[in-house]
Amino acid sequence: MSNGSEPPEVAAERARERLHEEIERVRAGVEAMLAEQESAVDGPDLRRELDALRAEASQLLKRRVRKAEKRLNKRVDKAERRTDALEERLDRVEQDRRYAEWRIHASTEQMLDGLLHEVRAIADLLTGVR
Repeated sequence: MSNGSEPPEVAAERARERLHEEIERVRAGVEAMLAEQESAVDGPDLRRELDALRAEASQLLKRRVRKAEKRLNKRVDKAERRTDALEERLDRVEQDRRYAEWRIHASTEQMLDGLLHEVRAIADLLTGVR
């Protein structure tokens, strides 16, 4: 620490030197740590473990993707079956509608023919023709 007899410039210079020394010590420590980490990453045991973890992660991902695809395919198949069933139902409804229209038309035609026959019979009675 500075004593009270030092001029402020000298105390500031000494503080700068200690700060530079501390910065250099921290930088050297960080470089040493990084060098250790790099050598550890390049170590064959760690490399094998990392490769094994990557392979396991890849297998897990593939398995999950396959399961998701299966679920999706099941949903798509279910939707297709429902769509097919709805199309068949719509076809039956359309066929029933056409048949109902034909029946209505045929019944109306029969009714009108019968009515025409009755009107002619009444007309013949009124005109006295037989």
